Amino acid sequence: MNQAVATGATGAKGEIFGTPIFGPAAAQKGYALNKMCFSFNDAANRADFVKDEAGYCARYGLTAEQTDAILKRDLLRLLAHGGNAYYLAKFAGILGLNMQDIGALQTGMTVEQFKAKLLAARDN
Repeated sequence: MNQAVATGATGAKGEIFGTPIFGPAAAQKGYALNKMCFSFNDAANRADFVKDEAGYCARYGLTAEQTDAILKRDLLRLLAHGGNAYYLAKFAGILGLNMQDIGALQTGMTVEQFKAKLLAARDN
């Protein structure tokens, strides 16, 4: 596949704007955050989180920055602090968001624009 290489917000070659590369450093940085988000597979854990969000974050050892981003619903900041989009989708689900909502946030598009972009890419 012949594809142009993009540079993202940090200027790193191959990075797509708004989409930090999730490699070993990000995995280590976001381990506690992603572990907490994985816990949301269980309805009882989702209920515990809703009752005391900051306490639930502390239980998993999130950093102050991660906790602040959780409390402010800042999904892009969570990605920057080691969040994996697939684990963050579990958190986004609590907020009534899905992967297309996250994709729209990452690209700076509306959800409708993002869906149209996905459909256009599928048709090409």
